[in-house]
Amino acid sequence: MTALLQIDQLYLLAGAALLGVSALTVRDRSNPRRWSSALFWALWAVIYLAGDVLPPVVTGLIVLMLAALGGLGGVSLGRHGARAPAERQASAARLGHRLFLPILAISGLALVGSLTLKDVHLGPWLLVEPKHLTLVCVGLGALVGLAAALWMTRERPLQALRESHRLLETMGPAVILPQMLATLGLLFTDAGVGKAVAAIATHTLPVDNAWLAVAAYGVGMALFTMVMGNAFAAFPVMTAGIGIPILLGLHHGNPAVMAAIGMFCGYCGTLMTPMAANFNVIPAALLELKDKNAVIRAQWPTALAVLGVNLVLLKWLMF
Repeated sequence: MTALLQIDQLYLLAGAALLGVSALTVRDRSNPRRWSSALFWALWAVIYLAGDVLPPVVTGLIVLMLAALGGLGGVSLGRHGARAPAERQASAARLGHRLFLPILAISGLALVGSLTLKDVHLGPWLLVEPKHLTLVCVGLGALVGLAAALWMTRERPLQALRESHRLLETMGPAVILPQMLATLGLLFTDAGVGKAVAAIATHTLPVDNAWLAVAAYGVGMALFTMVMGNAFAAFPVMTAGIGIPILLGLHHGNPAVMAAIGMFCGYCGTLMTPMAANFNVIPAALLELKDKNAVIRAQWPTALAVLGVNLVLLKWLMF
């Protein structure tokens, strides 16, 4: 059944926004590499706008070009005029805690929409595509939050695009890492890495012991996430290698508990690795911290403690 609101519509919006960022970059003469930077954002936009119709080889070439532009220093930061500190403080004092309302709109609509819009119909059409219900609701929340922010600040929509331009240039090429690494996890699974992990685990660990099997899965999720930089990349590999054949097949565990807490174990690894640049390195850069690993140093004790709790919960709730 056709849905009125689909994930592809949000992809088109994201692609259009990236094209706008590319155009602003071209016009920014203060950027020493404005043409290569603009090409980077435009190529990323093409994936969102036409990824479904492009031949896979073309998409692959675009990804290689993105990696080359980012890795060889082709993406740089221009000068973005910032308001005076006194003006920013006056604006913050005027708006007060209402500044948090646009952010709360995103999370609130994502939660409420995911719980209530699954089977809503308008005539013969579904309102929201069921397959991507949560993602569509997050996108709707972002649009509502954007509208609320513009109304509260009395700014024009172009200012939102300018701020997107500033933030994307500040984050740099690392902003595309989550998308790339999630895809890499699927490639590893297709290449048989999960089977190799299963063979190593079964030959080196007494996986007939439930505690050791749980530890191998949970700690493996954290460690593999630290290497890959993304729990979504680690999940298909560790689940195919240990989760499904050992925790589910051998010990008959609950798959829902395994998946939920297993991902949480991966997130613990995210807190402890510079490979998760968008979580750990970029915030340090945005906060202008002298130590680029300062965020990781602050997070790792909590990450280890949460990982230990997750292992206990896996053993207790899964069987």
